[in-house]
Amino acid sequence: MIHKRDPGIRRFTVWMAIALVVVVADQVTKLAVIEFIELYGRVPLLDFINLTHQRNMGAAFSFLADAGGWQRWFFVVLATLVSGILTVWLWRVRYEAPLVLAAGLSLVLGGAVGNLIDRFVYGYVTDFIQVWFGDWAFPSFNVADSAITVGAALLIVDSLFFSGRTKKGTETDQA
Repeated sequence: MIHKRDPGIRRFTVWMAIALVVVVADQVTKLAVIEFIELYGRVPLLDFINLTHQRNMGAAFSFLADAGGWQRWFFVVLATLVSGILTVWLWRVRYEAPLVLAAGLSLVLGGAVGNLIDRFVYGYVTDFIQVWFGDWAFPSFNVADSAITVGAALLIVDSLFFSGRTKKGTETDQA
């Protein structure tokens, strides 16, 4: 039986709650955009940022957007598998995961589930943040994409500086 005060369970619950916050924020913002901004409409926020309403049938940067429809279910299956792997990974490292690793996994998980919901329900992902640099626009994105990007950056930082590192004086350093 798992004790209610188990610190690993508490940590896992916190990281899953963070992923859930990302999913809810992503879905709420997408629903607001769908409700209040017409498809392909733009609402300027700053000189270089617009809110827009776009549908992305593909993956990042509209990869496979014109693939004929099969990509919807491919990305649904892929996101489901990735989400399962991330959840298991968070569970396995619940006692000892560095903060950066667990935060990165949680953000990527929340973003993956946020976009998974769109693909499953609508067949596309709603993107709405548009950033301009002069005459060039970065591909539109959403809260889920932002969480995935920040989470992936944290995972890279973790792999470079934290996970797998040993403390001075351990067996591996003395060999």
